[in-house]
Amino acid sequence: MRAVITVALFCVLYITVQAKTSSPKVQVYSHYPGEYGKQNTLICHVSGFHPPDITIDLLKDGNILPDTQQTDLAFEKGWQFHLTKSVSFKPERGEKYICRVRHMTQTNSYSWEPNM
Repeated sequence: MRAVITVALFCVLYITVQAKTSSPKVQVYSHYPGEYGKQNTLICHVSGFHPPDITIDLLKDGNILPDTQQTDLAFEKGWQFHLTKSVSFKPERGEKYICRVRHMTQTNSYSWEPNM
């Protein structure tokens, strides 16, 4: 009987810990509508993730953009976090802008679509 209770408690603890792990939701957009040759701000907003082990990089044609700004890590209800990274940029035709997000051991890339 004691073994059954121990296993049950272990299962409850395991489920509780696993429930707190949440993958990030990522939005990549610009402050103003995308227009080639016009100054703008590239924004990558990452939300709904836990634990807060995360890295965000903004890339232009595969290279990390310098002078990026990042907000402080903030949390929402349920201990999920959000973070925003941005950089001033002037898009030109043919350039590819990416937000690369590493959360724990998973890395994904998200493209900025200029809608032009």
